[in-house]
Amino acid sequence: MSRIAFTNGQIYSHGTWLDSASLTLAGGKIMAIDPANGAEDIAVDLAGGTLVPGYIDVQVNGGGGVLFNDDPTATGIATIARAHARFGSTAIVPTLISALPEVIAAGLDAVDDAITANVAGCIGIHVEGPVLSRARKGIHSERNLRPLDDALIELLTRPRAGRVLFTVAPEYLGQDQARALLEAGVILSIGHSEADYDQTRRAFAMGATGVTHLFNAMSGLHHRAPGMVGAALENQEAWCGLIVDGFHFHPAMLGIALRARPLDRFMLVTDAMSCVGSDLTQFELDGTTIYVSEGRCVDAHGTLAGATLDMGTAVRNTINMGGVSLSQAIDMASRNPAAFLGLDTERGTIGIGMTADFVQLDADHRPVATWIAGQQVA
Repeated sequence: MSRIAFTNGQIYSHGTWLDSASLTLAGGKIMAIDPANGAEDIAVDLAGGTLVPGYIDVQVNGGGGVLFNDDPTATGIATIARAHARFGSTAIVPTLISALPEVIAAGLDAVDDAITANVAGCIGIHVEGPVLSRARKGIHSERNLRPLDDALIELLTRPRAGRVLFTVAPEYLGQDQARALLEAGVILSIGHSEADYDQTRRAFAMGATGVTHLFNAMSGLHHRAPGMVGAALENQEAWCGLIVDGFHFHPAMLGIALRARPLDRFMLVTDAMSCVGSDLTQFELDGTTIYVSEGRCVDAHGTLAGATLDMGTAVRNTINMGGVSLSQAIDMASRNPAAFLGLDTERGTIGIGMTADFVQLDADHRPVATWIAGQQVA
């Protein structure tokens, strides 16, 4: 058991701000929160900054020079997680961009291995595709797209050590297929889709609880055809991911979205590629060269290919572009994704009994230090 005093700043705990406090930690959990008294084992001067819950990113394609598609191993996951910890992410869901069945199988096994080996920060896998609309595939390789068949369902529904999140185009999802996935604990998110308004509402009714990168790679909002965007904005229960980098959608759309539905049903995601936390200026994705230029990842035709975004920047961008408070942006990066994943009883807030994942921010809200399960990792 150890005690850490955080002084000269504020601690964000369960929706309220505490002045200087002492956290008692044991077994990677927070056992007590008390006023700081100078008798702690470790003292951290927040220097006018804050201590906030660790960020949880449900869409991480890579980082630290590693793309999960290319290195679906526990070692690859560890490298990606370390890269993102520098930016405040204490839990990530490594994400496979539409891949062949053998790569999906390797990725699922790699996450099991990583969790079993206690790789800091890995909590599950996001299988984005391959059951997507060809018209809305974005950077996903068309040759990897395929129907949702029994073999893929069997692969996704095997018992796993962490959460399994599956992004699917709802026009290719049947009721029985959705039921089989949901009964096995798979979390369904919809995206990369030409689904219209009614098809999208049907997907929500079938049990889809997520919307993958709202606005991007989906049928748009039109006054005569509300599309997937319209259905998502109307829905008050599903969690919508947002890539707030200033490139994936106009800043005005962020404000419109945040005013249209409850803030606790939005979550910040990075869609980060291997370049995050590295000095890469280009990399390969399924044989396509991706260029890192002016803060974006693009192919030779200018198609966005994931992002150079990290969660620390996403939080600051959301404050600046969306007009929300620091606490609201923090919730979108921590509490909300934890709730989406069904992990909000153990992650997403600084509170007694919660995993000791937290981030020290400076006065400009930039990550200074990161703790995972009570251990400082960055």
